Amino acid sequence: MSTPVEPEEIALARQWRLEVNMGTAAVPDWKLCPGITAFQPANEPNFEDSGDYEGDGWAGNTKTGQAWEVSLTINRRVSPTAKAFNAVHEAIRLAHFAYGNANKLHIRYMDRTGLPEAYEGHALPTWAPAGGERTALGQVEVTLTGDGPLLPIANPVTDGGED
Repeated sequence: MSTPVEPEEIALARQWRLEVNMGTAAVPDWKLCPGITAFQPANEPNFEDSGDYEGDGWAGNTKTGQAWEVSLTINRRVSPTAKAFNAVHEAIRLAHFAYGNANKLHIRYMDRTGLPEAYEGHALPTWAPAGGERTALGQVEVTLTGDGPLLPIANPVTDGGED
């Protein structure tokens, strides 16, 4: 008798969790970016033609670079009694207006269920409020453009769920 095979499930687009280091490089303090409604990571290699006569007419290609970015939409979170926006949202917004190191965010994103896909890097944010009609939610379009490598890491969500 054969062993039954567990059916596979389809991964969902809402698998991603984004965290921003609100601490320092020496003492990181990873905080969740709440309210994400859309998340699209991209990392594009740059290939250059490296074909030559010895290839008998076949093209040759060499990877010469890599770029990455994450595009996301967030629902803005606010504390009505404290009259303050979410601290992570504010860190992203303020970095958008800054220059130099103050313009860079240390981020990581991972599969929120604990699957092995997880990445970490430094990024420059853009912050664009979506605006809209009187019934619209307060949403912001954010693009995190990589500055340096995007490194695969061990997924910090190891208990099979969020903290």
